[in-house]
Amino acid sequence: MKKLLMVAFATMLFCTGFSQESKWPKVDVSKMDAEYFPAQAAWRNYLGPEDRNMSPKIKVVYSRPMKKDRDIFGTLVPYGKEWRMGANEASEITFYQSVDIGGTTVTPGTYTMSAVVNENDWVVNFSSQRGIWGSENRDASQTVASITVNPTMESTSVEALSMSFREMDEMTAHMTIQWDKTRVEIPIKFNPVIFSGADLSPMDMAHYPEKSAYTNYLKGEEVNMKPKIQVVYSRPFKKDRKVFGELLKTGDIWRVGANQSTEIVFYEDVMVGDLELKKGRYALYAEIKEGSWDMIFSKDLPAWGAANRDESKDVGRAGVTLSSDPEIVENLSIIFEEKSDKLVHMVIAWDTTRAEMPITFK
Repeated sequence: MKKLLMVAFATMLFCTGFSQESKWPKVDVSKMDAEYFPAQAAWRNYLGPEDRNMSPKIKVVYSRPMKKDRDIFGTLVPYGKEWRMGANEASEITFYQSVDIGGTTVTPGTYTMSAVVNENDWVVNFSSQRGIWGSENRDASQTVASITVNPTMESTSVEALSMSFREMDEMTAHMTIQWDKTRVEIPIKFNPVIFSGADLSPMDMAHYPEKSAYTNYLKGEEVNMKPKIQVVYSRPFKKDRKVFGELLKTGDIWRVGANQSTEIVFYEDVMVGDLELKKGRYALYAEIKEGSWDMIFSKDLPAWGAANRDESKDVGRAGVTLSSDPEIVENLSIIFEEKSDKLVHMVIAWDTTRAEMPITFK
């Protein structure tokens, strides 16, 4: 009997402990909701085969407070104070592609939204700061974009704060927000101008004759000078690395630079070593060998390095010899050295390695 009582008591403690530790949340009075653009993306698994792989462009998740006979803007939401654009947690918006908001490019990701509400305008802010409850003590330094929009007064009141999207054209949608009779529309553009940052391997040009890069400044007999060769290439840094033998190994096909494959333009027919090349534009590669390189000329343009290179578009190869110089060239450099009226050497230098490619004009 004693054992039975102990088992019953332990069972009671277990059950009581379980009920005390587990607190199930009630449905919030400001119900959470989500909106997608395009709206069909939310139920794409129900769409036909052609639309089933539809990708969303925007998703917004927010809590929806009720009006409840209250005066909203100017009273419940004071003018001049930042509002979370909802209730409870800060409203979140996810962009699945880069967008333009008020002239600022916002990259794909999830952001919190807030607005400084004024009588005649709203300043809507998008922030990378997440995990915040409302906008109180928000870190303003994490704002990634802001846009000022003007509210309109509608004839019909909306009881619960509501957000929706309205497609304007293929490149623009408006996120529409209304509570009570106040409505604002935030234009979102899907084709932003994206400027790249300065590359670590800066692009450069080499010309032959050198002065043909600025013929509009020449005078006298040089006025009629015509370009014969132009090379466009990116200039990687050595950065304390051993370039040839480690960074670039024997057997590697190298773009003779970084990023986009180096391009060389011949403005007239030439001979590169024993290889005859017609005037035109070529991608330039080098097959790294012991003591020499094979310079490869290709019509496969544009290209980003030698990966997956279409060798059927190679027009020929020319061997060049290498030399070593005690002077270290930090950035890959290409120059032209004139040997005669008909012969010029294109000199490629990086680290302590020099390669000279003879070019003969017909």
